[in-house]
Amino acid sequence: MYTAKNALNTYAENNAGIESPEKLIEMLYEGVLRFNAQAKKAIKDGNIEKKSYWANRSIAIIVELISVLDITQKGTIVPYLSGLYNYQIQLLSEALVQNNVTKIDECTNVFKGLLDAWREATDVA
Repeated sequence: MYTAKNALNTYAENNAGIESPEKLIEMLYEGVLRFNAQAKKAIKDGNIEKKSYWANRSIAIIVELISVLDITQKGTIVPYLSGLYNYQIQLLSEALVQNNVTKIDECTNVFKGLLDAWREATDVA
């Protein structure tokens, strides 16, 4: 099974030259977008194995994003992000069970918005 730790390790190994944690978050958001696209294609193709593989990779990244949130910071967007990330996991899980590309699209749209906002806030783009 692909775990959150594996997701982070894979990205770290493949991108040893990453300059900053900000760039890593950007790459994780991009990973969710890529894996969602693959899961959506697998659903359309009727490929159950690949659907599960790609959606679970997206979920693993989102779990990692949750795990790096600093919950000790009061008055920040951390509770909002935690809820948002958890909802995206729920959407992807439902998409797997229901073969529902609309739920994958909803998650993808959220992560596109998050990626755009992250790039704007960090000037990493």
